[in-house]
Amino acid sequence: MSSSEDDTPLVKANGRSTGDALSEKVISKATDRNMGDATTETNGHIDPGVSVRYGPVEDGDVEMEDAESEVNARGANKRKTRPFTGQRKSYAEPESSEEDKPLSKRRRTSGKGADSDSEDVPLAHRPANKKKPPKASETAVKDESDSDVPINKKLAAEKRKIEQQAETEAKAIRKEEASKKAAAKDSKAAKPAANGRKKQANGIKQEPSDEETPAKKPAAKKTSKQVKSEPATPAKKGKGKATPVEEEVKEETEEPEAEEEEEYRWWEDPTKSDGTIKWTTLEHNGVVFPPPYEPLPQDVKMKYDGIPVTLEPEAEEVAGFFGSMLNSTHNVENPTFQKNFFMDFQDILKKTGGAKDPQGNPVEIKEFAKCDFRPIFDYYEMKRAEKRNLPAAEKKRLKAEKEAAEAPYMYCLWDGRKQKVGNFRIEPPGLFRGRGEHPKTGRVKTRVQPEQVTINIGKEAKVPPPPPGHRWKEVKHDQEGTWLAMWQENINGNYKYVMLAANSDIKGQSDYKKFEKARELKKHIDHIRKDYQKGLKHELMADRQKATAVYLIDQFALRAGNEKGEDEADTVGCCSLKYENVTLKPPNTVIFDFLGKDSIRFYDEVEVDPQVFKNLKIFKKPPKKEGDEIFDRLTTSALNKHLSNYMPGLTAKVFRTYNASYTMATLLKNMNPEGSIAEKVKAYNDANRKVAILCNHKRTVAAGHAGQMEKLSDRIKGLRYQKWRVKQMMLDLDPSLKKKKGAKFFELDEDLDQEWIKEHQAFLLEEQRQKIKKKFEKDNEKLAAEGEKEMKPKELEERLAVVKDMEKKFEKENKTGKVEAEGKNPTIEKLENNLAKLEQRIETMSLQAEDKENNKEVALGTSKINYIDPRLTVVFSKKFNVPIEKFFSKTLREKFDWAIKSVDENWEF
Repeated sequence: MSSSEDDTPLVKANGRSTGDALSEKVISKATDRNMGDATTETNGHIDPGVSVRYGPVEDGDVEMEDAESEVNARGANKRKTRPFTGQRKSYAEPESSEEDKPLSKRRRTSGKGADSDSEDVPLAHRPANKKKPPKASETAVKDESDSDVPINKKLAAEKRKIEQQAETEAKAIRKEEASKKAAAKDSKAAKPAANGRKKQANGIKQEPSDEETPAKKPAAKKTSKQVKSEPATPAKKGKGKATPVEEEVKEETEEPEAEEEEEYRWWEDPTKSDGTIKWTTLEHNGVVFPPPYEPLPQDVKMKYDGIPVTLEPEAEEVAGFFGSMLNSTHNVENPTFQKNFFMDFQDILKKTGGAKDPQGNPVEIKEFAKCDFRPIFDYYEMKRAEKRNLPAAEKKRLKAEKEAAEAPYMYCLWDGRKQKVGNFRIEPPGLFRGRGEHPKTGRVKTRVQPEQVTINIGKEAKVPPPPPGHRWKEVKHDQEGTWLAMWQENINGNYKYVMLAANSDIKGQSDYKKFEKARELKKHIDHIRKDYQKGLKHELMADRQKATAVYLIDQFALRAGNEKGEDEADTVGCCSLKYENVTLKPPNTVIFDFLGKDSIRFYDEVEVDPQVFKNLKIFKKPPKKEGDEIFDRLTTSALNKHLSNYMPGLTAKVFRTYNASYTMATLLKNMNPEGSIAEKVKAYNDANRKVAILCNHKRTVAAGHAGQMEKLSDRIKGLRYQKWRVKQMMLDLDPSLKKKKGAKFFELDEDLDQEWIKEHQAFLLEEQRQKIKKKFEKDNEKLAAEGEKEMKPKELEERLAVVKDMEKKFEKENKTGKVEAEGKNPTIEKLENNLAKLEQRIETMSLQAEDKENNKEVALGTSKINYIDPRLTVVFSKKFNVPIEKFFSKTLREKFDWAIKSVDENWEF
């Protein structure tokens, strides 16, 4: 651990330099001695432990269970943001944002109905939903085995073995590389006239098995006319001249199929540069702006102190933002959300001339508690219901119109290749949600005008025209940037970017490089761990803080933490932990409690190395108090600079990717799952869950989890009830079976009592009734679309007669306890086949229920999408013949297309 950084003052986020740090520069022997004994010998290996108290922590920490939902909501087509710093040299590689979805798309309905609260109780007086961290007993993750060994101890031992294996592997990799270099040197000396070697694909060193395979011929660069044709998108109608991208779509549609080129497999193209220039030519059609505000009807008005008030359109629109989301109690009952909204609402009222009563007299809106937005909410609910109840044909027509209007904006031409644009729509105005406990939640996001938007496009390309009567802020030709358009939002001053879609070449290359960087860390991880273990006892405070921080980042997946401006949320990471964020519980338990990324609360108890525990005591030593930083002689930039000495481009966040991918690779290598597809999927998810626990990827138990599990349990019970009915049908055909198979075989399960059976029968009857009604409506819509006469209600009544017959049958079964054989020409053999199918469905559903329960506190999606190399999932899929669709949704299959096509079952991380 070098101490060079300690000589130069480093500015912390609070404006104080490390030269003004409260901790002493050199740790005296007396301080070391007085802070207790931490001389436990680790023999070169630190026992990292895992979370002692693992589980959910915060309502705001919502992770999507389903991989597709997670990508759709949090990354696949997510627009990028970056804080404004006053100067901006390049717009390449901006950071992500979570605030891109329109309000209508992000509405979150509370478990309570909209009318569950009394309308007479003002929102401001309703209690906010606050949850305390759960107890350890409530959140413990159960292990698959019946062993009495606690899961944290078991996984800690497993993690220690994985780290020992990583150390051995790192040494072996370096030894092999040294041998190859020596052999190459000898070969060059023996053949001085030999031509230079071929470059390896992607500029990345391949595994030994790959080197034996001849490199494929690199794909030639294609012109715009050679791009592989995608499904034709309808062009926008009109007499105007077609734009470049529209012409491209037209040309591709007209080209005969035989002339289509092979897809561009960029991961096999050794000519692909890693330079700063991201593109040579770029053409696109700009962005889509949200529609203008449509004023409310004259009879729909917000009330103040019980009196309907008239607002100017701009103020009415803002009132509508709040009124339309009264069912999202998570937001509208939050005092911070209410306070911020009302502050902005009052400013807009002043700006637009205030409110007026029915007689035209001014009304001063002073108190939020007197505001009644219910009439606005009821109006928007009515409009939403109307939209939901539109005939299928009308929905289809409206969707087709929207797609046709947006078609020109969906694709761009990037170096002559057609690429899908991730999010070409400008965000509509609304209320800022934020995530977790964001201090600005509820603020009004203003409408973005063309004058705020900067377009990035090729010099030779036609600049897309702005809306009539407007102009663009600026037109740039930034070849270092991967963005197409950008603007600055008013809440945090962040820049929002229109980028390419997740399945585009440029995004795939970014993911590829990230995981290759993690693979490269394999060669250095043993040195890094050995060095930070040694640095944990360094006499220089800066070096000891640095070693402790790297330990926490490596072992517990803490984020490094970035400096922020004064107006940003008070979120922290490892380097910016404050005195009050860390509680020490002897002998070696550390409790972390802070607001992390996206203002989501991080709360966890972990067991650390005794020396780390001692160091944290030293870092918290007086005169430090609440508000002071623990790592006051360390910054994120200094930490990353130190890490880059081991490996170019190594930063703290690479550890999260490496640890997740390497752990998963090790677990999968030792697996040999057998049985059904469902059993293999569960085995994969078990490994994924271990990775998420070991790498600290946690999530809150979803509010609806208990309800979902209850429904799943009812479905399983329903299948068991069907099994009983089939067995009774077998007795109806052959009563002698009772003696052959035994009376117990035909008994009803104990938990299926008569009360539950009657409820389930009612459910089955209603389910059948709804199916018949929907089928009748669909058939009528089809007849109407074909210009034929619709069926009369009498036809529906005749179809519903089936339900009445079912009801009579159930009543008879409940009375007699016997079930008559159903179906056409029923036989014992047919019924036994039905029984086997039901048993298979029960087994599959039971596995799914167990999987869901085990994963309720673990963010499998976070691990699988962001940190585990997707090629590992592909290897598992190919090796054990499990369809990739079982692991990757359609969105993820597009995002990780490069991974699916680039490896076979023998690839290793």
